[in-house]
This record gives sequence, C-alpha cells and structure tokens, in this order.
Amino acid sequence: MVEENHGYSSVIGSSAMPYLNSLATKYGLATQFYANTHPSIGNYFMMTTGQIITNNDSYSSTVSADNIVSHLLTGGKTWKSYAENLPSVGYTGPDTGTYARKHNPLAFFADVVNSPAQKLNLVPFTQFATDLNSNQLPDFSFVAPNLSDDAHDGSLQQADSWLQTNIAPLLSNPSFQKDGLLIIVFDEAETTDSAHGGGHIAMVAVGPLVKPGQSSTLYQFPNLLKTITNYLGVDGNIGSAGAAAPMSDLVP
Repeated sequence: MVEENHGYSSVIGSSAMPYLNSLATKYGLATQFYANTHPSIGNYFMMTTGQIITNNDSYSSTVSADNIVSHLLTGGKTWKSYAENLPSVGYTGPDTGTYARKHNPLAFFADVVNSPAQKLNLVPFTQFATDLNSNQLPDFSFVAPNLSDDAHDGSLQQADSWLQTNIAPLLSNPSFQKDGLLIIVFDEAETTDSAHGGGHIAMVAVGPLVKPGQSSTLYQFPNLLKTITNYLGVDGNIGSAGAAAPMSDLVP
C-alpha cells in the first residue's frame, strides 16, 4: 500500500498518524528507507519494474518492461490492483476524479493492458473488503488510495484514518494472521529532500512473521521489490531488484 509525498520526519513520531505509528512500533520499521527519484511516477515504476521508466507524471504510454505482474504469472501467483475510485473494472484510461493513473503502475503494463483476462485484475478498492471477507484476496495486492486519502491532497490525519478504517480488518483476518505481509510505504519525500534521489521516507512492514523492531540499513524500492518477490517465492530478477538485497532484517 502506497501513501504520498511526505518525508520520514513528517510521518514517524507524528501525532497526525497515530495508527500508522502504532504499527511501526509493534512491527517492523525501516528507518533508512529512501525513494529513488522525484516525482511520484518514477518511484511507482521502480517498486514494480525495478526501473524508473519515466519522471513524467503525465506519462500515458504502455510499459513493456519486465515487471512484477509477469513474474507473478510465471510463478503461478494471483494478483490484483485495488485502486480507490477506479471508475470500472479493467479501466486503463487517464486520471478521473480523485483516481490518478500514475499511482496505479500495474495499469500501464503491456502484460495487463493487452490482456482481457489480466485487465480484470484492475479493480476499484471497494472490491478489497469483499475479497477479504470471502477469503478471496490474491497472493499479491497493490493498494492505491485516492488523491484525498493517500495524503497527496488530503491531510496525514485523513490518510491515517482511512488506513485504520480500511486496512485494520485485514490484520485480524485469519488467513493474514498465518503468513500475511502488509507493506505500507510512502512514494517520495517532499521535493526539497532529494537524498538518494527521492528523499527519506517511511516504510512499515506488518505481519505475523515480520521481525519486530527497526532496521537502520539503507534501503530503496529495488530492495522492497526483491523482498516481495522473495516472500512470495517468485523470481526477483526484475530490473535493478535483481542485484538488490531483500530486507531480511525485517521480513524473513
């Protein structure tokens, strides 16, 4: 799950996000996690393709680069992208209302755009609760709140409230309690922070197998991508993730 445009010091320890901070305290927190670039879109592609692809937030082309969807399918795993206010199942069009395509990278991939079957895995976020309650969540879920609820346009308080309302039920789900993993990460820091490309951001790992505590190892989105593929047991040689180390001090 990806939040927007706030640096580490604005989030961790902030009274504006008590729920996220409670998770960071109870589970795993990467204290030296840095985005790869500015603005948003390059980081979304880095976390799913291991490449920046573009730094143009208005980018609208189909992406043919190797990506996590391809590796999930090859590995026999299921996936969905749950995007808040996506206008319809399978929608791969431009921004509309508070839905931003640049925050939904899986909607750019040729593996998805050119496949009638795979496009059906692009669903509005309302489907998340339905799938959770019916024990039908896929192996990999990408969650993108809308521009108001991801702290892009709305406040951190609003983002935290949305997180608690919509994601807390996942943590109490029996299937999740066995071996589930939830990653909550910000896409980039404020534009004034360009450390390591995209600035210092918060990344919290939640789940029954997560090693509680803090990691001070320098991590970026290729490490996150490698961690996810390792956890799911699929090939992690996706762009720069291929040479990246997994975050094994937080996630087994």
